[in-house]
Formats: sequence, C-alpha cells, structure tokens
Amino acid sequence: QVQLAESGGGSVEAGGSLRLSCVVSGDSYPIACMAWFRQAPGKEREVVATITTRGGAMSYIGSVKGRFTISRDNAKTTLYLQMNSLKPEDTAMYYCAADTSLSGTYCSAFLSRYQYWGQGTQVTVSS
Repeated sequence: QVQLAESGGGSVEAGGSLRLSCVVSGDSYPIACMAWFRQAPGKEREVVATITTRGGAMSYIGSVKGRFTISRDNAKTTLYLQMNSLKPEDTAMYYCAADTSLSGTYCSAFLSRYQYWGQGTQVTVSS
C-alpha cells in the first residue's frame, strides 16, 4: 500500500535550480531503496540518482554528478532531488520510485527492480 507523490517541477531558464520532492505514504518499512528516474519524449526512462533508505548511500548518473543532489528527511517519509545548473538536456518527466530490496552498497539502476512509482512531475529547462 505504499504510495509516492512527486512535486516541485516547473519551467526554469538554463542555469537555474529546482527542488523536487516525493512524499511517501502508507507502510514504508519494506522500502530499502529510493530513486529518481526521468524520461524525455522519444527517449527511454533512465535512472538519475538513487539512495539507500537505511545508510543513505547515494549514486548518480554521470551527466548530473556535481549538479544534482539526492537526499531524504529524518523520518524517511520524503525524498528530494536538488537540481542546480540546469541544462535544456535535463528537460524530462521526473519520477520517484521505491525498491524493497538492496543487494550491495548502492541501489539498483534497473527500472524493473522498482515496485512503486509516482505519477511524475514535469521539468522544462529553456535556453
């Protein structure tokens, strides 16, 4: 019965910043990993960043490293994605996802591993 709800998307000029939020409701105890994915029109959905629920181990796709930061609150009920120095290439629908399993230090980058998904929030970066 886990539900995810994203917010914080919008339109911004290149070089600007946005902070996405994902509120987790329901029974969150089985969740081991959380992640942000994105999908641009005509492109495959790709992982952007992941974080383990317990230890907070983070991973990022190479194109956003140094610009984006994934985090969670103390209660582990909200996931965040701080996006700085945004580029037009970052334009996409961004999705929050949760996985109940963790094997190894970092969360999986395979979208098929994630059981719970939000509806998405649109991010548009103009030049």
